[in-house]
Amino acid sequence: MNGEALVKHAHQFALELPFTEQTWPFGPEYDVYRVGGKIFMIATTLRGKPLINLKADPQKALLHREIYKSIEPGYHMNKKHWITVYGGDDISPELVDDLITDSWHKVVDNLPKRDQKRFRPG
Repeated sequence: MNGEALVKHAHQFALELPFTEQTWPFGPEYDVYRVGGKIFMIATTLRGKPLINLKADPQKALLHREIYKSIEPGYHMNKKHWITVYGGDDISPELVDDLITDSWHKVVDNLPKRDQKRFRPG
């Protein structure tokens, strides 16, 4: 999946997640996706390469970086808790969906209990 397809797919998938909002607090070149007011994904282009930044469990982040050459420590983010995903042959739409879903849940897990119940009823 190339970089442009990655960002397009990520945008569409992220907006399908419950209570997701897209904002531009850092300027029009940064698409910021939030749940409960907290960021779970940022899409932008760096030196001509489209990318997405996602929250990740530190252990999973290390594993992903070992397995996928197109996943690196989070660009301009906390390297322990964020990953950056670039387009590449090793990146599939299913992997992107899983990484975005994990990021969304990681953010919701850190919200107050009442918000967690609202965002994940049942």
